[in-house]
Amino acid sequence: MPQQLHYAVAIVGAGSAGLSVAARLLRASAALHGSVVIIDPQAKHYYQPLWTLVGGGVMRKEVTERDQQSLIPKGADWLQEAVAHFRPDENRIVTSTGTVIRYDVLVVAAGIQVDWERIKGLKECIGREGVCSNYDYRYVDSTWRSIREFRGGTAIFTQPNTPIKCGGAPQKIMYLADDAFRRSGIRGKTDIIFASGNASIFAVPKYAAALDKVVERKGITAKYKRNLVEIDSAKREAVFEHVDSKERETLRYDMIHVVPPMSAPSFIRDSPLAGPGGWAEVDKHTMRHVRFANVFALGDCSNLPTSKTGAAIRKQAPVAARNVLNVLGGQPLDASYDGYTSCPLVTGYNRLILAEFDYDLTPRETFPFDQSKERYSMYVLKKDLLPKLYWHGMLKGRM
Repeated sequence: MPQQLHYAVAIVGAGSAGLSVAARLLRASAALHGSVVIIDPQAKHYYQPLWTLVGGGVMRKEVTERDQQSLIPKGADWLQEAVAHFRPDENRIVTSTGTVIRYDVLVVAAGIQVDWERIKGLKECIGREGVCSNYDYRYVDSTWRSIREFRGGTAIFTQPNTPIKCGGAPQKIMYLADDAFRRSGIRGKTDIIFASGNASIFAVPKYAAALDKVVERKGITAKYKRNLVEIDSAKREAVFEHVDSKERETLRYDMIHVVPPMSAPSFIRDSPLAGPGGWAEVDKHTMRHVRFANVFALGDCSNLPTSKTGAAIRKQAPVAARNVLNVLGGQPLDASYDGYTSCPLVTGYNRLILAEFDYDLTPRETFPFDQSKERYSMYVLKKDLLPKLYWHGMLKGRM
């Protein structure tokens, strides 16, 4: 007979969002110790923002990995199973093994689904023959290998027009590759193409203006509204489809860094929690579900109209945790999220533009200087300080 459990709070996902909310709830309420469960099948946890620097040859990928068990906050149970069904009308979750979890409040923090198979031919060649990607621990080493072994020709860097985690990452590795090619003396015989499904380099005008200058300075060819739809690794050809006209264009490559399309996790998309696009549908300020008063969602799996970054989650988690406590206590929701997110845009080795903005795409800068300028200090912040704040602050519910 399937196991049946009951918790005050069930959290789906042990990524940065799920762990941060769990830690905050347990720090705020001793009564919740033993009454919070985190449901996630993954045995490992990754600090993915550093994968850009791994792909650029600066870091080893092993420093980004931790055992999931070591990060589960004291007072929470970890159920290492995958969610199969949400039954919010019954306040229940069913896992793929048949375990039933009954909850008082549900927090959905399941991340984003990476759809490698949506690009024809990609799964057959990813990680070899000059086809690389920073978007998976299994493949990130192939990026630096591809950059290191590149001897000139055409290097393409792609970005889909779907929502993706860390929207700046597709161009960050391109800037590092440009620097690496210059260091090895082959930039003069190299064409770099940024083929993006978006309409511009960046959504916030202030930072877009700065990044356009970086692209111009580096001699990069930008092709916008182009989605990668197919790779023929035997011919070293990449097929792109124009977002509007649907016309196709084939480009030959000697190296291609691929950012795959992404989507809402299928078990959310096919559930009563889904709204347009399949994302968990919540109020953008309170993060409470629009139809189920005891359900919250945050992070990449939600429909919050902001960039899907760890920095956004750092601001969402305190609001979600506070409002969960309000529901448990029968109080009105009194915490609100304004859409803050941040994107540390590496523009080369030892240079970074720190973009910070809100729902209105208004810059919300932390430091008393113009953050649209490339700075070494901001590069050090990303490389050395932010990982420490993540492991020892954010995931512990301290910031």
